[in-house]
Amino acid sequence: MQGIQEHAALEACLARVALKDRRAFDELYKLTSGRLFAVALRMMRSRSEAEDVLQEAYIRIWHRADSFRPGQARPISWLIAITRNLAIDKLRARTVPVAPIEMAEELPDDKPTPETAYAQSEVRAQINTCLEELDTKRAEAVRAAYLEGWSYQELATRFDTPLNTMRTWLRRSLLRLKACLEHARP
Repeated sequence: MQGIQEHAALEACLARVALKDRRAFDELYKLTSGRLFAVALRMMRSRSEAEDVLQEAYIRIWHRADSFRPGQARPISWLIAITRNLAIDKLRARTVPVAPIEMAEELPDDKPTPETAYAQSEVRAQINTCLEELDTKRAEAVRAAYLEGWSYQELATRFDTPLNTMRTWLRRSLLRLKACLEHARP
């Protein structure tokens, strides 16, 4: 029974909004904004973008209320369709345009040059050599922290050491690595 009453209330609101009745528009907003916002939020996955879609939807509803045909669609379906279509338009506009194939020869190559690749491999080799000079556990902790992204707490648990001890290990290890790397430079 509630669905039928809601259906009738929304139809009446839309008929009055078509006549530019602001009170009817306020009532329509109160009755439907929660559901329409949920639709926009589900599609946009961003609260601010969903709010923008909702605002545009109600502007469109205000201007197009006279195009609603009571016998052809349920009022809530019509309102959701407007919101959904606006969200789709925003999502399409968000995608990055693709450059024509003719521009491909102008695109820079992101791969390192052979010289850069060689220099990077030299630096990697120096770092590995310096890591080998550290205690095994400390070298493993440095790799886990700075190459694998482990937190201090995760490392402290993994190595069964207090958190502050782990911080000290890493700080001292980095200082030793820095000294080793500076010494290795020509």
